[in-house]
This record gives sequence, C-alpha cells and structure tokens, in this order.
Amino acid sequence: MLRATGLDDAAIARPLVAVVHTWSDVSPCNLTLRDLAQYVRAGVEAGGGTAVEFNTIAVTDGIAMGTDGMRASLASRETIADSIELAVSGHCLDALVVLVGCDKTIPAAAMAAARLDLPTVILYGGTIMPGRCTRDGRALTVQDVFEAVGAHAAGHIDDAALHAVESSACPGAGACGGQFTANTMAMVLTFLGLSPLQLNDIPALHPDKPAAALACGMRVTQLLRDGGPTPRTLISRASLRNAARAVSATAGSTNAALHLLAIAHEAGVRFDLEDMHEAAATPVIADLKPGGRYTAAELFEVGGTALVAKALREAGLVENVVTVDGRFFDALDAVPAAGAQDIVRTVSAPLKPNGGFAILYGDLAPDGCIVKLAGHGRTHFEGPARVFDSEEAAFAAVQARRIHAGDVVVIRFEGPAGGPGMREMLAVTAALVGQGLGDDVALITDGRFSGATHGFMVGHVAPEAAHGGPIARLREGDAVRIDVTTRRIDVGAELSARTPARLVPRIETGVLAKYARSVGSASRGAVTAPGPLDRHETRVIPAVLHTESA
Repeated sequence: MLRATGLDDAAIARPLVAVVHTWSDVSPCNLTLRDLAQYVRAGVEAGGGTAVEFNTIAVTDGIAMGTDGMRASLASRETIADSIELAVSGHCLDALVVLVGCDKTIPAAAMAAARLDLPTVILYGGTIMPGRCTRDGRALTVQDVFEAVGAHAAGHIDDAALHAVESSACPGAGACGGQFTANTMAMVLTFLGLSPLQLNDIPALHPDKPAAALACGMRVTQLLRDGGPTPRTLISRASLRNAARAVSATAGSTNAALHLLAIAHEAGVRFDLEDMHEAAATPVIADLKPGGRYTAAELFEVGGTALVAKALREAGLVENVVTVDGRFFDALDAVPAAGAQDIVRTVSAPLKPNGGFAILYGDLAPDGCIVKLAGHGRTHFEGPARVFDSEEAAFAAVQARRIHAGDVVVIRFEGPAGGPGMREMLAVTAALVGQGLGDDVALITDGRFSGATHGFMVGHVAPEAAHGGPIARLREGDAVRIDVTTRRIDVGAELSARTPARLVPRIETGVLAKYARSVGSASRGAVTAPGPLDRHETRVIPAVLHTESA
C-alpha cells in the first residue's frame, strides 16, 4: 500500500515521520499550514526520513465567538489530540512534526505529543500582522472589533466607524495578533521545550517562516537519530513552571491555565492550580495587548520570546530545562542581544509587580477559579450579583444597557459539561469594555474568557453549575465579594440552604453530548482522556483558604 502512494523501497526503509497540520481556509489562523507542511516535508527528507502528511480539524474561536458554534471550540481540543494520536499510532510512525494555528490546535498538539511520546517538534504557523484602521490609521486586532461592537451599542461610534474597524482588523493570514490564547500558547510551547526557540515568533506571512518549517523537519530527524528527548522528558514540572511564569510575565491568556493542566495530565506530571498561582507571582514585564500596547508581531521585531526568557533568567525565574534545541539556556545564549526597545522590561522594573492572573477559592469556587488581572490594578470588587443562565442572556442585558457600574455579572451553566463546551465570554466582556464599563463591573462565570479579554473577570469557576456547584445557588442581588489579596471569592448568603438552579441539557445527541458526559472539571484541565496519574489526588489548597463549603 505504501508503494501505491509512490514510495519506493528506499523511502519505505527510512523512518516514517508524520507531518500533521490543522490547515483550513475558513479563517486566517491556519491558512498557511498546508504550504508550510511542504517545507517540513523537505526538511524531513533532507534529514533522512520519509514524510507522511495528515490533516486534522480546527475550530476558530474568532468566528465561533458569541454563537452556539463556540461550544465546539474546547471540545475540538480533545478531537484534535485524539486524531493525531490515532493517525500516528495507527500507522506505527516513528516521529512527528505538528503545524498549529488557532487556539485549541496548540495545546491539542502538545497533549497528543505527550500521549505518543515519540520524537516531536511543534511549529506555530505564526501571528497575523496588525490591521490599520481606514479612518485613523491606528493598529487593530480582532479585540478591537468586539470592543467596537460594544461602543456602537453605547452610541459612542456610528455604523461607518464600526464597519471601518471590522473591515481593517484582520489584514491576512495568521492567528489573532495580541498576547491572546494563540500567541500565549505558542510561547508556552517554546518554554515547554516542544518548539525551537524563536521559530514560533515569526509571523505567518514573514519570508523567514518557510525556512523555520524546513528546520523543524530536519530537527525531528536529528531527534530520531539521537534517541530523543521525547515529549515526556521535555514536559516536566520545571518546564511547566517556566511556561506558567512566561504566561504571567506577558499577562497572557487565562486559557493557558486550563491547557497547562491538560498537558501535564497527558504527560503524567503533577501540576495543578496551586502551581499556576505560584507562577502568577511573576511580574508583568511585557507590554502586550490586550492589557498593553503592542502586538505579537511587534514583539517579534524587537527580539521575540527570547527577550522574555532572558529577562526571566536574569531574575532566576526560569530553569535550564531540556528542549528540542538542547539546553534552554544554551539556546538563549545563541540569540543575539536585542537593541533598544520598550516592549519587554526587566523583572526589577516591571509594568506590574504581580502577574496577569491569580487563583481564588471560596464560597462560589471551592475547587478554584482564575481571575484575570491584566489591564487594571484592582484587587477587590464587591457588588450585587446580576445572574444569567447563558451568555446570550447576559449579552442581551449588556446591549440593552441594563448593566451598571458596580454590578457583578454572573454567567453560569457555561462550564465544560453545562455549556456544553465552556464557551468564551468575549462578546460580553468586550461589549462591557466598549460601553466604558470594563473597569467598573466584575464578571464571574464557570465558562472561559478569550485571551483578548481584559477587565476584572473571574472564570473557570469549579465545580460548575451543571455539576451542582455553589454558583448554581446564587440569586439576583446577592452581595458578591472578590478579594485577590486574600484569594477569596465569597457571597453574603447561606448558599448551602438553597436548592441549586438546574438547566435542561441544551444538547442531547452527537459529539457535544458525548463530550458533556465525559469531560472533567476545569480545575483539572477539562480533559476527557485518562492520564498516567490520578489527577484527583493532586490538588492542594492552602489551609488558610479552606471553608466549610470547600
């Protein structure tokens, strides 16, 4: 059968290397991956291997956002990981290079690599370039589109201004341009050691990207000859800590917490929410959107991920782990010193003294939740709960101007099982920002946030409402207190005496129904596959945070 595909005896005798990509032409995020795969193929063959190409799916969050389609996003992570594992193991292949683009394709590749534990290199297709508004010339990302929707609803801009932003924000191929989930997770891959240093930073349409793909194909064959290291060596507590600190230092997407827990689960490494909170002590040193001024493409132009890594190394905040390049610090030393720039600072002179997120517990989240701190300096919020049982209901209230300064917007039944699919609330959060309420309201959900979200936002509340979590017992007007300093999220009511609200399952057939029945808690990565360790024994909550409800 291999001969029938055009391979001769010599090609069949060489190591068979999977070249897996998530190409699709439904969005710019994955648009270049099929072309890049041909450069990977050339690199594999130049290195003495035979390339075997596979394609798997992608669900693009920027298109699915705010619709029922968003339920498919997180579930697609598991499908992508499963399909890579099945294709590679089913054909007894020797190694793999995975080309990834939008949000869930990146952690899915790492999860599959951990399961297979074969020589692996992962390459991110690259960021989109900033758009330029046709009206005023300012740099735009997809974040600006969602915020313009809110501004339009508030009457701050007219139809023509909204259209100008929408028409200009995405100028070509590449994944969303700020330190949103895709660029955050691409940086995570580098700190985990699964991607060569600096290659993920190259924008999608940059002329150096094909050479990066070629290098990855050659590198994986070298790993084969050297006998590794393989992903379960690369994904360690040390590399996971490095990655988590990079997320904090760049005020990256809170989705990284969910994905790092899932990757650790697949690799059999004990790593939990408390590890994420410890990493969050890392100061914010990168001035990147959504909370900052610059895009990923602009970071690349001044030195990329190496700038962040060198600053963290100088402060003793990252360890010298093994990577697909060799030793991490050796690879850093090989990167030329950067010139003058104002995007990445030193740890001793940060943009913010603490990281872009924190892990909280309390009456509403006995198993934990994550608060996003990027773009504001608040550590405390207290206000009346405005309770909604779906994203659509909350968005309608925001658009109708029924949410006011001081409110705590609660969106429940949007968790992994309840959604199902744990949708991101970007439509709601961006509309609030667009109406000028971003710093004046809080939002709590058992769903997720986009990496483009900023403001006082608490997500991943666990247990989720669909599993009877305390958030299901919350009522309109309850006084909610969020205190980042004490790491508490509480409510001024006796929740245990109440009957939890219940929601009739929204989807009862097909893949999402299957997902809802099998997916685990967000506090453990929302995984569906068994891992090498029993994750139920790994969570450690500091004694000071325990409550009766916990």
